[in-house]
Parts: sequence; structure tokens; C-alpha cells
Amino acid sequence: MKPTVFPRQDGRTLADDGDRLNFCSTCAFSQACLDEGMDKGGLHDLHMLVEHVGPFHAGDHIFREGDPFEAIAAVRAGTVKTYVIDRDGREHVLGFHLPGEVIGLDGIDGDRYPCNAVALDTVMLCRFSFPKISVLAAQLPGLQRHLFRLLSRDIGRAALLAGDWTADQRMAAFLIGLSRRLAARGFSPSRFQLTMARTDIANYLRLAPETVSRVLRRFQQDGLLQVDRRELELIGRERLEALAEPVLRV
Repeated sequence: MKPTVFPRQDGRTLADDGDRLNFCSTCAFSQACLDEGMDKGGLHDLHMLVEHVGPFHAGDHIFREGDPFEAIAAVRAGTVKTYVIDRDGREHVLGFHLPGEVIGLDGIDGDRYPCNAVALDTVMLCRFSFPKISVLAAQLPGLQRHLFRLLSRDIGRAALLAGDWTADQRMAAFLIGLSRRLAARGFSPSRFQLTMARTDIANYLRLAPETVSRVLRRFQQDGLLQVDRRELELIGRERLEALAEPVLRV
């Protein structure tokens, strides 16, 4: 059976709701809790409530900069873009969040969300009350460590693009990073759709939109990928990995 091409969903990639004892298949914290010997039934006794929210449709905001911070959320389906607007009205894309990934962690300090989060397609979320998960983390060291790992991952991704990388290296790192993240959720690592606009990709990579289009055309001419509108197929993965290696460092 061929892997599903993102963002299409099937039974292998679509989050289930779990049941009284089993976690939802995209629960961002299930492994940390299971490592502590606690199943979903045990968490219920601690009033650890998870709220399924959505659908949000393309253009719907999940939260806006300055909103009171009350919860973090795991993406169950779809893609979420986070961004800020500077004083001159210019948008700066901070990241793209895929199924199984968490948004809102940067709101912990300051008690308000420091950025905006918007759905790029149809998005479903699992919303975790942060006061409740904080109480739980104090009782479960494994969950606390997992929260720290999630924070570290976000910081690491933000720092990757701070170096003096070429446009080719930035684009290769973006594509390989996206491929790895999708593969971890059961999607095809070699074929996927870009659910974000090329202007957003350019903004995120700190490149001009025409540079992004030019690099993608050159990658296609060089046999590294095939492009059909928003759908990509990575066909020269080893060469893309080599280009991305200085940025991703793994």
C-alpha cells in the first residue's frame, strides 16, 4: 500500500478520537504519560481534559498576538502558520505546523500569545488547558521533560535559518525537513503538497518569492524534484540531503 500524499488523509494518518483508556493517535503527550505508567484512564482521575476543536478553515485564526494565553494545542489534521506583523505592517512567517505538532508553547512566558496562528487548510486541533497540564507535569517528570523537548525543538527550528546559507541550501533544508516531519506522521516522504503559498515559503526562508520559484525550477531541471503546481516529488533525495546537511546538521 502506497503512503498517503499529504494533505490527503486516510485511516493511517487521520487522528482517531481514542477512547476511555487509549490516547488519540496524534496526542502530543501520550508517550510521555505512558512512560510514566499512566494511561488515559489514570489521567481522567487528575482532570486532565483535552478538548477537540475545529474545524478551522483556510484563513481562520486560532489565536492572535496579544490574546490571553490559556492553552496549547496539538494539530490533529491540516497545517497551521504562525506569524507576526511588524510596526510597518510587514508580515514575518515564523513556522508551519503539521499534524502531531504543537502550537502555542511560546505563550508560556508573558501569559499572552506573542504571535498569530492561522489555518492554511482545514485544521482540527486537540486543545490542552495549560494550567491543568502544568499541574500534571509537576507530578509526572516524564511529561515535564517532554514539554522541555517540544520547546527545544521549536527554538532549534527557529535558529536553523539564522545562518548565512545559500538559497539552494535553505530550500533543500525546508523540503527535507518537511519530508521528515510528514514521514513521522505516516505520510509519504517523497510526494506531498505544499499547503502554504510560495510567498509564505519565501518569507519563512528569508528569500524573495522570485528566488523560491527560480530555485524550484532549477531543482526540477537538475533532476532533484518534480513540480506539478503545489505537488512535489523528491526524486534526487541524496543530493537534496547533501545540500540540506549544513543547515539541518543531521
